[in-house]
Amino acid sequence: MKVSVFSTKPHDKEYLDRYNVGNNKHQLTYFDVSLNPATAGITADFDAVCVFVNDTVDAQMISNLCKNGIKLIVLRSAGFNNVDIAAATAKNIKVVRVPAYSPQAVAEHAVALILTLNRKTHKAYNRVRENNFSVEKLEGFNLYKKTVGVVGTGRIGAAFSTIMQGFGCNVIAYDVVESASLKEKGIVYKSFNDLIKEADIISLHCPLNTETKHLFNKDSFAMMKKSAMLINTSRGGLIDTTDVIEVLKNGQLGYLGIDVYEQEADLFFKDLSNTIIQDDVFERLMTFPNVLITPHQAFFTKEALTEIAITTLKNITDFENGLALENEIKLP
Repeated sequence: MKVSVFSTKPHDKEYLDRYNVGNNKHQLTYFDVSLNPATAGITADFDAVCVFVNDTVDAQMISNLCKNGIKLIVLRSAGFNNVDIAAATAKNIKVVRVPAYSPQAVAEHAVALILTLNRKTHKAYNRVRENNFSVEKLEGFNLYKKTVGVVGTGRIGAAFSTIMQGFGCNVIAYDVVESASLKEKGIVYKSFNDLIKEADIISLHCPLNTETKHLFNKDSFAMMKKSAMLINTSRGGLIDTTDVIEVLKNGQLGYLGIDVYEQEADLFFKDLSNTIIQDDVFERLMTFPNVLITPHQAFFTKEALTEIAITTLKNITDFENGLALENEIKLP
């Protein structure tokens, strides 16, 4: 199939080319630009588009894709909040994704954010580079016996829960569907309100949809333990950024670690080191000493990139061969 691949980075091309071999080899054309109204015309003469998390695939875009003869939308991600599934279904365009490229990769990155924020290893590293060996203001706390709240216990949330149990933490969870296997491991499910009231650390591993958008806002922050830690490696829209700035300012929230940001499409996956950032909200977040931001890299391991490439190509091949699409996203 002829596939236009948008938002391409060097690692995308490297891994897709590595596994795009054999009898099922596809014609992949790479574009470093994102799929948006200005670039929609590029999709003409292709059979499919391959997109990432910050590409725009709303109803208008899907209408344009349909006019250009696109039959398949291929996501290189698990999340699909950027795709209007109803509009795609109405236009008979199939949508496929990579549902589980490496739960451990994201879970381990969430742990890295916790440990870095807590033990301030990033600050210690910079001090030692300048021959400053003082430990003042590097004090942290033991994770042992702390209560960790996990919001969303799918594959990633489950992997994260197991890791935190290994630290000797008391792990509690919230999900609309409770996991019997996690319960057997001693993880206790709570209501959302009870979880945020009890947890010392809260880690988000749920999808972004109409029900979870701004799940963490001024009301939920008010219920949290004072000086608790909030970690988000899922989707930026789960947190109301304006509200989180306020609770950071007044000390209600003790730590914030995020690998995703509500308006990240204009920032992440780009080198803006010689640019004046125009996002004042993001710049305000960067001023807090108890905030740690990474550039949507939680998925970025060799194992995950391999699985993303293999599954993405298999999804395309299965569609071309008329096989059942095991990773198709359908309306509920």
